[in-house]
Amino acid sequence: MYVCGITPYDATHLGHAATYLAFDTLQRVLRDGGVEVDYCQNVTDVDDPLLARAAATGEDWVALAERETERFRQDMEALRVLPPRWYVGAVEAIPEIVELIAVLRDKGAAYDLDGDLYFPVSADPHFGSVANLDVDTMLRLSAERGGDPDRPGKKDPLDAALWRAARPAEPAWPSEFGPGRPGWHVECAAIALRRLGPTIDIQGGGSDLAYPHHELSAAHADVASGCWPFARSYVHSGMVGYLGEKMSKSRGNLVLVSRLRTDGVEPAAVRLALLGHHYREDWEWTGDDLAGATKRLLRWRRAVEQPTGPSAQTILAEVRRHLADDLDTPRALRCVDRWAAEALTRGGDDRHAPGLVRDMADALLGVDPSPSPPPSGLA
Repeated sequence: MYVCGITPYDATHLGHAATYLAFDTLQRVLRDGGVEVDYCQNVTDVDDPLLARAAATGEDWVALAERETERFRQDMEALRVLPPRWYVGAVEAIPEIVELIAVLRDKGAAYDLDGDLYFPVSADPHFGSVANLDVDTMLRLSAERGGDPDRPGKKDPLDAALWRAARPAEPAWPSEFGPGRPGWHVECAAIALRRLGPTIDIQGGGSDLAYPHHELSAAHADVASGCWPFARSYVHSGMVGYLGEKMSKSRGNLVLVSRLRTDGVEPAAVRLALLGHHYREDWEWTGDDLAGATKRLLRWRRAVEQPTGPSAQTILAEVRRHLADDLDTPRALRCVDRWAAEALTRGGDDRHAPGLVRDMADALLGVDPSPSPPPSGLA
């Protein structure tokens, strides 16, 4: 499983968190089924948005990337996201990216444009099969999502940058193509190919990555390896909105995980609020999500603190069934709700049930309903 990571120029918002919780849940379900998961995630720690933010604030781009990457990792740890086996920055992967570009060039799948190298989409006979969009839509999305379809001299407006020749005041690395830095899409292709091989089971990320990022990463990998498809399944999470628009750094309409944590919000409640929506769903964050999740967490805690409860075997089977049905977390949460309501109102005589439900919620949903420890220094 390869999931596209952050560009670390700002703190983790709930849209990010929802995406990585979806793939964390998927990893938990697969592991519960006895499947060994090789999970790789990248961090795009050199790219135009990061460099633009560093220039605007006067901060060193390396320091900015390191700080925000560390904050992201702390947020993920707080949300109890299982870490990937490989967490790879673009900067540390420069040598393997250069190697992949050389392979593409040697196969005739790269051309020079004023010192920059581009990938011709005509080199991949399967181009367009990931997102399945028409050309006009691809052109529009390319312009909106970091592409340069209007650049003069390109063989096709949809051709993707592989290597950007060094510009003044921009970082650059030596290569056989001259000093420069890699394009976005080839970064993920190189990182995934090196660690997971020419064909992977799952390529994941937000729905806004289907085109151009996943489309072009797959095209680079397919042509370089000679294997198709690059990924057997593409899994895309929905967008989280706030104040009427998609939550994004460019719009500034962010609800930050780190800010919620600083304000004393329990990460378990944040996780429950996000799991309360199906991962494919586009939805709007409101205070009601967090309030409802906080109440749900308190009910679960009261229920698992009971010395006995109703049998949990049926609930465990139902939770597994719903999670196996395209990660239907809202229905899985409601199963636990029903058990908790019965435990608190009618009780039960199974002394193992509260512990089983607690362990199930912890392992499958990533929510430990054990009572939270008191703040440090307090009894």
